[in-house]
Amino acid sequence: MQQLSEFVMTQKITALVNRYVITTRDGSAVVAFAEQKRVALKEEVTLWTGEDRSVVLCRFKARKVIDLGATYEVSGAEGEPIGTFRKDAKASLLRSTWHLTQGEEPSVKGAERSVGIALARRAVEIADAVLPIPVPVPFVYHFDFARDGQPVMSVERKMGFKDRYAVRIQDADLDRRLALSMVVALDALQSR
Repeated sequence: MQQLSEFVMTQKITALVNRYVITTRDGSAVVAFAEQKRVALKEEVTLWTGEDRSVVLCRFKARKVIDLGATYEVSGAEGEPIGTFRKDAKASLLRSTWHLTQGEEPSVKGAERSVGIALARRAVEIADAVLPIPVPVPFVYHFDFARDGQPVMSVERKMGFKDRYAVRIQDADLDRRLALSMVVALDALQSR
């Protein structure tokens, strides 16, 4: 999996959990499967190597109970640390911003590509909170992650009934488990 640079993640909506299937770009193989409980005080998500959930790939877990700028630790199947990611609460007021760390490498910063779409999306979310009828969010958002100005990863949400994301990793050294955990978090934690 570490040699792969392009993936597709699709969310499967169910009543109590969000399910995520991550495949190769052409859809020929499942590389990861994750489930997220919709109501959890301390977020924890496990990624498995397939939908049968027989082999753990990695997991991410919040350090604290509900926190706007929570840090999530990503660990391997045996609990070995892989890296962390956290939402930058202050920068996210304008457009959602995340930070990834892996070992001693400098931090990777990921932000929504378009400030205009970020602001429009927030306006729709505010209207949704105020109006008694749910308002669908018609905007797709894209994230670009970079380290020292160099592209590391991009995540593009595709328009459609299901949440689908195209993932492209430009940094060969970025641990794919950390990258895929971040992609799941972008959907699962984005509205928090």
